[in-house]
Amino acid sequence: MTSLPARAGRRCHNVVNPLHSTVYFSPDFAAELTVLGVQDSSAAYFAGRAAAFGRVGPGVVAASFYNFKYDVVAKALPAVWDIASPEDVLAARLRAVDTTLRRLLGDEAVASDAMGEAAELALRATEACTRHARPLYAAHADLPVPQEPHLAYWHAATLLREHRGDGHLAVLLEAGLDPVEALVSHTATGKGMAPKWILGTRGWTQDDWDAAAGRLRERGLLGADGELTAAGVALREDVEDATDRLDAAPYEHLGAAGVERLTELATGFVGTALAAGAFPADLLGKG
Repeated sequence: MTSLPARAGRRCHNVVNPLHSTVYFSPDFAAELTVLGVQDSSAAYFAGRAAAFGRVGPGVVAASFYNFKYDVVAKALPAVWDIASPEDVLAARLRAVDTTLRRLLGDEAVASDAMGEAAELALRATEACTRHARPLYAAHADLPVPQEPHLAYWHAATLLREHRGDGHLAVLLEAGLDPVEALVSHTATGKGMAPKWILGTRGWTQDDWDAAAGRLRERGLLGADGELTAAGVALREDVEDATDRLDAAPYEHLGAAGVERLTELATGFVGTALAAGAFPADLLGKG
């Protein structure tokens, strides 16, 4: 294995992951699920991301998604599978990925040699991913790799995202951050979702948010002004560093040159997608 520059894997993840996430903010995904009869946006999201598990109930999703309130998951699952089967949802999701990427990146980019190269590099990185204790990754790893390069790249980005995410949840548990505390502290870094988006999608109330903030203050992690204390900053940095360690294998397997090239290609793709309005302008931040 080639030694990587510090945080090279994290930097690569940070530009590969957003292209995976575009589909869940895409009107194309909502339209595809509506055709199947799934009109509720929360149910569509849970179905779309959990369909790789099969006909699971709310317990599996609440555990593996971590920061959603169980009650909001239980409103959607398992009832959604009586409307649309997991197999139909997976097919609809992939159709939405196709139209979303073509709309955000353009047909020329989708058909480019760069896209094919990015797919090849990202899939090579996934060869070193491991299934044990990584349920969302493992479920998606059982899905076939699409033939078209842009869909293969999205599939690989999904595997890399869920592999890192599964490890991240183990780190949050070790750090003693419950689902809402994890959200509050991440938002306080300025890199997490804005509170209005969290409260509108995760099922938590303002009282839940305030109570979690109070617990973080009692631990000396959050100040009265809502900003992380020095101890809070250190904890969040430790969480990311530990996540890096658990997620090192794919990038070490790809090697320094491969990681650098994938980061370069992914940066170009995600920059184009962001400029095309892939995400709401107020999605991230403390406000």
